[in-house]
Amino acid sequence: MTTEPPTFLSPPGTRILAHRGLSTEAPENTLLAFLQAIAHGATHLETDVHASSDGIAVISHDPVLSDDGPAVNTLTMAELARIDLGEGQTYCSLAEALAAFPQARFNIDVKSADAVLPAARAIRAAAASRRVLLTSFSESRRRRVLRAVPGAATSASAQGIALMLAAIALRQHWALPRILRGVDAIQVPVRAGRVPVVSTRVIRQMHAIGVEVHVWTVNDPALMARLLTLGVDGLVTDRCDLAAHLIARR
Repeated sequence: MTTEPPTFLSPPGTRILAHRGLSTEAPENTLLAFLQAIAHGATHLETDVHASSDGIAVISHDPVLSDDGPAVNTLTMAELARIDLGEGQTYCSLAEALAAFPQARFNIDVKSADAVLPAARAIRAAAASRRVLLTSFSESRRRRVLRAVPGAATSASAQGIALMLAAIALRQHWALPRILRGVDAIQVPVRAGRVPVVSTRVIRQMHAIGVEVHVWTVNDPALMARLLTLGVDGLVTDRCDLAAHLIARR
């Protein structure tokens, strides 16, 4: 009997996307944080990648090591791997994370242009294209990495989100399939400043064209509950443990 390989969008159900792993139990964006997230009920691991100076996709949210420290892309992967992040953890490569968790689904934000090809190489080498979602704030960066990783899921860039919200506000619903062509999910905050982003109307329009709605970064169980009642498909959260407990109770 063979086991069907995981895909990012299966099985159906509420997605619990552990934002940089579970940082209450380990340093964020480390192998231990990802392990703790899975142990505490995360269905997906959310993370970010930059590139080391020797062209390796390295898991890091920030482009620099600290406020006055060197940039990630000025150090080799070997140098990054020697930096103590606490709890015995160091910077790890995307390849290491994919290998350490071969059944895990990864939501990967490509943070810099120089990380596009290194991230693509790591994903292809791990035969992981079907279990990742690739995204970026930049539309051009998002498109580049998707071209390099056929079969990967994707969420809309900032440009796509802005166009989507404008179309809904203007009741130009006919434009949504074109604006979000090839997009599997929108990943959005509850609001942008004072402007609400997540609403029943937005969720209804997204579901009508087969696009999931994931909301970030939601750590309050009461807000989680309200969003689930509205019909969102996923919660991006620093507290995957609380989200898993809430969803199990529901």
